[in-house]
Amino acid sequence: MSVFHGRWLPERALPVGYAALIDAFELPVPAPINLAAIGPRHKIYQADGWKLYTPRHQPETSLMGHLTFALRYEGLDLAVLKALFQVTGPEPVTEIVRSAPTGAYARRLWFLYEWLLDARLDLDDAVQGTYAPIVDPDLQWAVDGTTSPRHRVKNNLPGTPDFCPMIFRTPVLDAFVARNLGEEARRLIAEVPADLLARTAAFLLLKDSRSSFQIEGEDPPQDRIQRWGQVIGEAGRHPIDRAELERLQRVVIGDARFVHLGLRTDGGFVGQHDRLSGAPIPDHVSARYEDLPALIEGLTAFDRGAARRLDPVLAAAALAFGFVYIHPFEDGNGRLHRYLIHHVLAERGFNPPGLVFPVSSVILDRIDGYRRTLETYSRRLLPHIRWRSTDRGNVEVLNETGDFYRYFDATPHAEFLFECVARTIDVDLPAETAFLKTYDSFRAEIARMIDMPDRLFDLLFRFLRQNDGKLSRRAREREFAALTDEEATRIEAIYADLQHT
Repeated sequence: MSVFHGRWLPERALPVGYAALIDAFELPVPAPINLAAIGPRHKIYQADGWKLYTPRHQPETSLMGHLTFALRYEGLDLAVLKALFQVTGPEPVTEIVRSAPTGAYARRLWFLYEWLLDARLDLDDAVQGTYAPIVDPDLQWAVDGTTSPRHRVKNNLPGTPDFCPMIFRTPVLDAFVARNLGEEARRLIAEVPADLLARTAAFLLLKDSRSSFQIEGEDPPQDRIQRWGQVIGEAGRHPIDRAELERLQRVVIGDARFVHLGLRTDGGFVGQHDRLSGAPIPDHVSARYEDLPALIEGLTAFDRGAARRLDPVLAAAALAFGFVYIHPFEDGNGRLHRYLIHHVLAERGFNPPGLVFPVSSVILDRIDGYRRTLETYSRRLLPHIRWRSTDRGNVEVLNETGDFYRYFDATPHAEFLFECVARTIDVDLPAETAFLKTYDSFRAEIARMIDMPDRLFDLLFRFLRQNDGKLSRRAREREFAALTDEEATRIEAIYADLQHT
């Protein structure tokens, strides 16, 4: 075929693996970001969200054939697998295991069926077969895991049945993990004097807090920005659970007279309202409120389990973006989502003690990329959510959607977050320490010339930065009218010299 469920193939080809299973069993789930097909050529290539394999890779036209192909070449898509198992029932999986009791793929499917559906198949415990990992670590990121003697497999899934996003290994992620950014940051600040580092940390913390509000289109008073900055500075000290998230929401909201605090008791969506009818026009539909307690339990288990065994940035991406897709609160979700990034990085000791990476300020600078990252899942998810408008301009979800928020592909989110963290280390941290060094040197030079109060000195430095190192005519005639021409020229020269050192 040339088109599969509205997605064009690079050339006429035969969909296989997950694509074939979704089509054959009419599974109502978001298709994976990348699908597989058998093409006519004798080479493997990837294009337009498809990976085309050669005719020799074509699987047997059966449930086991396509499942084996998926596990071997496409990794785990837990949402597809669970939906498939719910449609087929236990008999086909039981038959697959009985026909190949020592087969690694059969035993992996057996484990996944029981793990995902919390059900026990009518099978005796396995007695033969080498222990096989559930997640292929060459395809997707996994944890060390534990053995399951019943299935003779190693459960290295990075989560629990209540919350288990998967992240594919990509050249981008492999390179970032190999860089060991946390160690880079520690080496960088080791050369910074303690007092300068403290001021750098204070500035970056405030910058991150302000940016987090700006992303939401808010311009709160300075004291509210500072309060939220203090909360970010304490990230990682308390495990995440429902009570902690609700406490953080109260801090974020401040004035809660018009906001429901705690988990939603109604639907939720991100988007607009029709100007005439007031009907919702969602870009993203949040998890059903009935599913929120179980989903938060899943987040809690992930934070206390897999998040401590994955690379910290990968874990932060899975937890934080999982939270924002769930959108458990009526308000405050965006800022708490970014707080969770800080929480994981701090809890794992990724950032140097006392220093917060200004991830929110980088996200603000890259806001279009941030939105595109969120849409990598929201756009695939939206067509699979059936909803109707309520008389309050909200949405009521009509189908079961909980698994959509448990089992999403967090690969794009991990790549985006790594890029943000890398920029804070490569650009923001060095730039801020360099700025403060220049500021201190300039202040010391000016102090030898003139006695000037701190407020006026800060204004002088800001004017010079804003006007390419020159004092404007207005500044000379008003705030700095007391300066002589010779002093003004000398001040500008000092500033210029420091910019080139």
